[in-house]
Amino acid sequence: MSRDAATGPAERDSSAGCVKVLLAEDQGMMRGALALLLNLEEDMEVVAQVSAGDQVVPAALEARPDIALLDIELPGRSGLDAAAELRAALPSCKVLIVTTFGRPGYLRRAMEAGASGFLVKDGPVEDLAAAIRRVLAGEQVIDPGLAAAALSAGPNPLTQRERDVLTAAVDGATVADIAGKLHLSQATVRNYLSAAIGKTGTRNRMEAVRTARQNGWL
Repeated sequence: MSRDAATGPAERDSSAGCVKVLLAEDQGMMRGALALLLNLEEDMEVVAQVSAGDQVVPAALEARPDIALLDIELPGRSGLDAAAELRAALPSCKVLIVTTFGRPGYLRRAMEAGASGFLVKDGPVEDLAAAIRRVLAGEQVIDPGLAAAALSAGPNPLTQRERDVLTAAVDGATVADIAGKLHLSQATVRNYLSAAIGKTGTRNRMEAVRTARQNGWL
């Protein structure tokens, strides 16, 4: 497992009540900058950094953070999937999604995964630090504009199997390829694709994939 150790200033005593933070961000420069800025907060210490979604739970079980800041678009496993796994493996660790992709469907899925907050990466670090404190105080913190968009967008119309099939079709895979990957019959795959195309109001599977991704349904 590749993980970069991140500690605060040498004089910081992590036993003196500092909030322990885990960062999951695939862009090294962004991850390092966030760690540096959060470590400047007197009551916070970044205790682990990971660059992939499948590293989140192992790192959290080792470092025992109070809160994990997860991006969504991570290699290995999405931040949304990692959030659900982390909440099951380490219930004491809160989850705050911090992402570039402010899509209503992502917000709904994050809440379903047990996240306590959802922020878009266009605000100052002071707002992020404040959000961390609010989440640890028991509040739910959601970007106001995104919350309004999610309410107007309505729920995800796709079933889990329809999402699975569309996800498998992202790279232009054939029906046979999708069927083999998901252990389904080709007829069943065609039925799921047809249903997904109808629900997204599109003309073909690639348009359905694009619409679903734009809405954060995948």
